[in-house]
Amino acid sequence: MFTIPNIMTMARIAIIPVMFICFLVENTGAESAIWLCFALYVIASITDFIDGWWARKYNQITAFGTFLDPISDKIFVGCLLIMLVGFGRLDGLAMIPALIIMVREFLVSGLREFLGPHDIQLPVTKLAKWKTATQMISLGFLIITPITPYTAEIGLSLLSIAAALTVITGWGYLRAGLDVMKKMD
Repeated sequence: MFTIPNIMTMARIAIIPVMFICFLVENTGAESAIWLCFALYVIASITDFIDGWWARKYNQITAFGTFLDPISDKIFVGCLLIMLVGFGRLDGLAMIPALIIMVREFLVSGLREFLGPHDIQLPVTKLAKWKTATQMISLGFLIITPITPYTAEIGLSLLSIAAALTVITGWGYLRAGLDVMKKMD
């Protein structure tokens, strides 16, 4: 259970409260809190890409890691989107991409949960990996918005692209899931 990939996965969840504290502290004008939050975010994002690779390369795939990794990713991104909304970085129409991303994550998770007992998996597509990368880069820009110029515009643009990819990949997963459900009836 305590393999390096699983430790990286658990660390992503453990970083969330620290990032929240950084958001609270940055509200007082502490620029260093924004940079600390960004650094933690970058580390967590890198571990998101490394943990699966490491598990496969060094034969450290575990049931616990298979269960926790996709959940930790959704918890991490979902909490960060909520923090960005809560602290005013995403407001008004800028919240629409965040809502689209959240809806897709719940939908795909529910689909996987439903299909799992039937030994049917929805493998991650290359486009979904691009969606994740775009989403992660956009969130990084949005974290540093208060202290760097033009990052809000870049972050929101990339988040909108991620949301569009989210719709495309989510529809692909939903269509595949519905096809399987039709066969079950």
